[in-house]
Amino acid sequence: MRIAIYGRQFNDSAVFPYIQQVFDALLQHDVDIYVHHQLNKNLEGNISTIGYSVLNEHDQIAGFIDAFLTLGGDGTLLDMVNLIGNSGVPVIGINFGRLGFLASVNKNDVAAAIHAVVNKQFTLDSRTLLRIDSEQHIFGDGNIALNDVTIHKRDDSAMITTHMFLDGEFLNSYWGDGIIIATPTGSTAYSLSCGGPVMFPASNTVIVTPVSPHNLNVRPIVLPDTSVLSFKVECRSSNYLLSCDSRTTVIDSVMEFEVRKADFQLNLIRLSNESYLSTLRNKLLWGLDTRNY
Repeated sequence: MRIAIYGRQFNDSAVFPYIQQVFDALLQHDVDIYVHHQLNKNLEGNISTIGYSVLNEHDQIAGFIDAFLTLGGDGTLLDMVNLIGNSGVPVIGINFGRLGFLASVNKNDVAAAIHAVVNKQFTLDSRTLLRIDSEQHIFGDGNIALNDVTIHKRDDSAMITTHMFLDGEFLNSYWGDGIIIATPTGSTAYSLSCGGPVMFPASNTVIVTPVSPHNLNVRPIVLPDTSVLSFKVECRSSNYLLSCDSRTTVIDSVMEFEVRKADFQLNLIRLSNESYLSTLRNKLLWGLDTRNY
């Protein structure tokens, strides 16, 4: 079995003992380990010498790598979306961060999680992705989002007006700080903090959530994920921000772009002790009585 490992740069030395546990557990199962080249630079001198191969930028993934492990938080797993692309390679996140909606494996449960992955004791949770398109190819090949696409004003600028069209028909003009176009996966991210609804991953929906709307009768709206959403943005300042998950760019010209469902999905590995409902309860503290009797 070939397992690849991805992670951002770690500045906290307390994390490396847990990373060592990951490698030790993999070696116990005699798997072939491939470390992404960015992580490899960070590991040198920080963990004991371990035999693994380096996965370089243009190396083949589809049909070669059996599973990806991400080391970090949800943001680290989001980075994987465009790296994995339409290869279908499943991914599981080991959480070294805080919340861990997507990177759901606790760092203290590494050995059990790797045992389950190697022995294929898991199910695949397929998640909808969004694709953003424009004539300028804003994000290049990195135009796929698992959580959301966000239009947002600059910190020091006045509010922006976002004109939105649904399948070519005018829907609404949003005045405010911006809007969020979220998948069901992203419904528990930025959209949730702006008053958007929680949607089940298999609900086949897309959520449009206004950010600090000036027209107060505007509320989040849930649309079928077969919709094609088109946007035009007006702003008094010279530019605004456009984000595709954790990738953000400054738009300084008049631009039209479209957001639609991608034609492939991301496969998350879900272990037998996990469910979406248990994740909601554990991460959002639903049902927890915090009163001090």
